[in-house]
Amino acid sequence: MTKKKRQKMFISVLPGEQVEVVIAEEGKVNEYYVEMVHQAKTKGNIYKGYIHNIDNGLQAAFINYGAERNGFLQIDEVHPEYYNTEVPTKKGQRFPLMQKVLKPGQEVLVQVVKEPTGKKGAFLTSYLSLPGRSFVYTVGRSQIGVSRKIEDEKERARLKAALEGFETTEGVGLIARTAAVGQSKAALERDFKYLNRLWTDIRSNAQKVKAPAVVYEELGLAARAVRDYLTSDVTEIWVDDKETYEQVHQFVKLAFPRKNNLVRLHEDNELSLLERFNLVKQVEEIYSREASMPSGGRLVFDATEALTAVDINSGKIGGEKNFQKMALKTNVEAAREIARQLRLRDIGGQVVIDFIEMKNPKDCREVEKVMRAEMKNDRARTDVSRISSFGLMELVRQRLGSSAIAISTEPCPCCKGTGIRRNMEWQALQSLKDIHRDLRKPGTEPVEYNCEEELAIYLLNKKRGILADLETRYGKSVHIDIEYEYDE
Repeated sequence: MTKKKRQKMFISVLPGEQVEVVIAEEGKVNEYYVEMVHQAKTKGNIYKGYIHNIDNGLQAAFINYGAERNGFLQIDEVHPEYYNTEVPTKKGQRFPLMQKVLKPGQEVLVQVVKEPTGKKGAFLTSYLSLPGRSFVYTVGRSQIGVSRKIEDEKERARLKAALEGFETTEGVGLIARTAAVGQSKAALERDFKYLNRLWTDIRSNAQKVKAPAVVYEELGLAARAVRDYLTSDVTEIWVDDKETYEQVHQFVKLAFPRKNNLVRLHEDNELSLLERFNLVKQVEEIYSREASMPSGGRLVFDATEALTAVDINSGKIGGEKNFQKMALKTNVEAAREIARQLRLRDIGGQVVIDFIEMKNPKDCREVEKVMRAEMKNDRARTDVSRISSFGLMELVRQRLGSSAIAISTEPCPCCKGTGIRRNMEWQALQSLKDIHRDLRKPGTEPVEYNCEEELAIYLLNKKRGILADLETRYGKSVHIDIEYEYDE
């Protein structure tokens, strides 16, 4: 019999500024989410926008929905109700040409599927979905379904029968979420009625406003966490803000009426919520390039434009005589920790893992099995490949939102985000080139060279002799001045 997980949820709030949510199992952080008010997420929001322009080559429209950058809407994300005319598709063609069925200036109701990143605008869809506690209410797709993560066949059949019993309007579908497991028919119906009413309000609001405008905003992180992440495995919810505590308490009373003491208020003025439960160090490690493994090995995460590379360093685990046994043990441990770190860091897209080389195919299959089993615990959609002959495993993971790292970091002004910079010797030689060029210019004025303090000290200490020789050769003095940055 599988041991029941005992999880705790921690919601830490800095009023008006930031919300952090930590989900820990037996004191170990498994999931971490953070939202800053000034960088509030738009994923899940519904907007009334209009087509700014259509790119024929990409078969996509750029939608002005009120954001800084236009959103990206592909032809396969356009519901046929927005087609202006019927155009027959050619053999082997799934969709008509976008420029034939849509036109610039046309209004569309769109939802943000993926947040804007860097210079890319948000990825949009016109197939809308509204998540509730037990269901996802889909508009434009009338399927009735049950989450693949619900594996019990009896429960799947019960939920599907319940869904089919609800009266839905044409073009509306329902998908049961994992939170629907064990819910009574009355609780399921209550959630369905709430989502039905919400969609009616959104549709009514969309008819009143002028594009571009927001017509529905997703819940804040604290409310979303309770709606999406609260399961029967969670035995305690700790909140450190009185107002948020009241909101969470009211929601939990509706979802779990028998669990009166589930939500607790942290009122300790000496220790923060995360300090009290010894979670600070684990949360801080999320922002590090490296992550440690229980046996002493290290994982190194390097993000590139196209993918995230993960390297495994065995560290202190190399004590065993049999290298292959050591490699298997390290790789199995790494697979478990990598799955956890992908969740914590919300790493999305392609991930390539460089496992320690294993000669035995049976060992490779064992590591793959562990990785797939661990990735099943992920709320995001994932796809895991086999380990190649080079010891590389590829996997794809859906990004759930803006990761904690993405919203709390920025490129270094010194290295411009590369992670490296030119060394002092190289910088000094470039400076001497500039000084040499200026000395050769006509005039008797002293040459003034402005640079940062660290470089100025290096030039005056390490290149003093060369500077003196240049001054003598050209009969001019050289002044090294430090550039200071002043706050306006």
